[in-house]
Amino acid sequence: MSDNQPHLSQLHGEDKKEKVRNMFNGIAGHYDFLNHFLSFGIDYYWRNQVLKIIKTQNPNRILDVATGTGDLAILATKSKAQSIIGVDISEAMLRVGEVKIKNKGLDQKIKLLLGDSENLPFEDHSFDLAMVSFGVRNFMNLQKGLEEINRVLKPGAMLIVLEFAYPRHFPMKQLYKFYSTYILPVFGKLVSNDANAYTYLPESVKIFPAFEQFLTEMNKSGYTKTSYKSLSSGIACIYTGVKP
Repeated sequence: MSDNQPHLSQLHGEDKKEKVRNMFNGIAGHYDFLNHFLSFGIDYYWRNQVLKIIKTQNPNRILDVATGTGDLAILATKSKAQSIIGVDISEAMLRVGEVKIKNKGLDQKIKLLLGDSENLPFEDHSFDLAMVSFGVRNFMNLQKGLEEINRVLKPGAMLIVLEFAYPRHFPMKQLYKFYSTYILPVFGKLVSNDANAYTYLPESVKIFPAFEQFLTEMNKSGYTKTSYKSLSSGIACIYTGVKP
């Protein structure tokens, strides 16, 4: 990337969407390994916390927005859901996910579709629950994406968002800053040969409206009963909201 080329965190609109798509297409083959390795496996715990919430809702049809390679969709089959549809803008990530799903014999329960979070190809009131894991910070327009998810939810259905956050308190704030600045990009580049992708991740986390700010965005997008749970000293958060 040249010095005069804008970084992903500075891009907006279609420029950002296309850059994000290209970035994830480029690292798709290494994404799962790096996700688990660079998080020291804590991401398994985080997703299992989401699964606990899913089970309390007893949904039949689930939408997984920004599904990536389908990790959360696969985990959600441990609920009583009969149908799970994952949507993502990255073709390469979906291909990796399709292989995983077929190998686990889950291709009758999970369907992955190429699609945009801000223009979902579903009718109003189509899903009993929606979820997004580590994807909302990549939305081109956060409020538009949240509103579009709200549109396809049934009244009374829940949205669950699992997303990284920038820790606010000592010592995790300082530790996370050091890790994300000096360790994450180096190991990311070694494995995926894409330093930009693993520089974008901490930068996008830093500018993301986390904690109470994200609840404000959910409220503006039509959700009620919004709340969040901080995980691992503020490294990640689970947000929930209900469509009235």
